[in-house]
Parts: sequence; structure tokens; C-alpha cells
Amino acid sequence: MIHRRISLCLAACCAVLLAACSTPGTRVVLLPQEDGTPSAVVVASKGGEKVLAKPFERAEAALGASGPPVVDQADPAKVRKANGTLFDMAPPKAERYTLYFEAGGTALAAASQSDLQNLLVAAVARSGGDIVVTGHTDTTGSAAQNDTLSLQRASQVRDMLIQKGFPPNRVEAVGRGSRDQAVPTGPDVDEPRNRRVTVVVR
Repeated sequence: MIHRRISLCLAACCAVLLAACSTPGTRVVLLPQEDGTPSAVVVASKGGEKVLAKPFERAEAALGASGPPVVDQADPAKVRKANGTLFDMAPPKAERYTLYFEAGGTALAAASQSDLQNLLVAAVARSGGDIVVTGHTDTTGSAAQNDTLSLQRASQVRDMLIQKGFPPNRVEAVGRGSRDQAVPTGPDVDEPRNRRVTVVVR
């Protein structure tokens, strides 16, 4: 008797749909990331391994096969139709927010006050999820000063979320200083769009 099994795996680095083959073995379909970023997964069998790196690329490894998994391209519509229940069970998409700050400190820019309230509401509504808060600065000041300031900005937003009742162990705050600029600039440039905190609620 052939045991049919279907499971859905969604991870930060890749999304893979595992489904039963028409013969005993495993079929793996790489699902696209919700934000469009590239992902990949290695599918290994006794006969070798293959890398899936394109959305809806599929690898099939028959039980006891002597060769590596066979790779082809799955039809997205057919994958979704055949596994509708699993797609329905997928967690909601991550929500992303950006808050901007006044120069040189942790004072939130007036234009970001409403965005902060929207963020707090979304976080409380998804209290079972996780939040990553990343602080950034412009390029004025030294690298050490900017690293400290970016973390202070992220920690301040983290504290606001915790004060609203979000579990502390589910909120991570990190600082990136003047790295990862939203608007690339040279040194010592006062660019308001780089003075920010990005928040991912997932």
C-alpha cells in the first residue's frame, strides 16, 4: 500500500511544498517567497542531490532509485489546486513598517506617529507571532556612534511593543548603524530617509 503524505514547510530562507509521489518516494516543490527574494533548497537521495532555486521547480525522488532526484517545473495553478488546504493553513504574510526619526536622537518624526499606531495595532493582533525591529542611521557621526544610536532607536520601538503587551521573548531589536541605507549616500550626509527603524511583524 502506498502511503500518501502532504505537508507544507514555510521557512525564512525558503518555502518548500512536500507531497507524495505517484510511486513511493518524495516530491519537493519550491514555493516563491512572499516578498520575491530568492530562495533555494537541496533535495538529496541515495543516488545524489539536486538544488531547486526557481519558484515552483520540482524534484522527485522515487524510493530506492539509484540516480539523483528528477527535476522539472511544476504548474503553479495545479500545485495550488491540488494542495489548497495546505495553502489555506499557511501563516498570514509578514507586515512591514518603517518609522523615521529626527536627526541625532531617538525622537520619532511627526509623520511616523500614525505609522507607529498602526504597527502597535498589528502587533497586538498577532501576539502569537514574532517581530524583528532593525534600527538605522544616516552617515553623519562616527560608525561607533551610529551603531549605538541605531540600536537605541530599535530598542525604543521594542519597548513600546512590550508596553502594549507583546511578549518580550518574541521581539528582537538590532542595530545596523549607517549600513543598509535606504538612500545610498556618501559620508557625513544628513539623509532623513536613512534615519529609520524597520519593523517586520510575522
